[in-house]
Amino acid sequence: MITILAAALVLGLFTGLRTFTPVAVVCWAARLGWISLGATPLSFLGSTAATVAISLLAIGELIGDKLPWIPNRTALLPLIGRMLMGALCALVLSLASGQSGPWAIVAGVAGSLMGAFAGFHLRRSLVAKGKLPDVAVALGEDLIALGGSFLLLAQVF
Repeated sequence: MITILAAALVLGLFTGLRTFTPVAVVCWAARLGWISLGATPLSFLGSTAATVAISLLAIGELIGDKLPWIPNRTALLPLIGRMLMGALCALVLSLASGQSGPWAIVAGVAGSLMGAFAGFHLRRSLVAKGKLPDVAVALGEDLIALGGSFLLLAQVF
């Protein structure tokens, strides 16, 4: 159970950086048979329709994140979205491993909050004090969320 809780926390951290990227990775993992959702209520996430739809949302978010008029990830609505997706990813992990979901969901939500606030403040600091271009830092976050999600699922399953 500790492994799933830790994985839920870390996958939650990645949803704090990018709301839909870890969920898209989970969908692809289910679609490709890396994880089995079998007869669970979330088995639809492995469907072609869900995988394509969530992947398109993730791509849209990756593009939209670089736009200046997009609200901060710590604003209420984006934060709620991150918490919900962190919970969803955690629930998938727990169901795919045959373990209980409530504590994993708590870990996923906690991770998403930590990732959202830490990512926000780190990005602001790297841009302001580190004199790095915002788009470069944002692309780094993209890579962390995408690559980290794939690596995590590869290690757990």
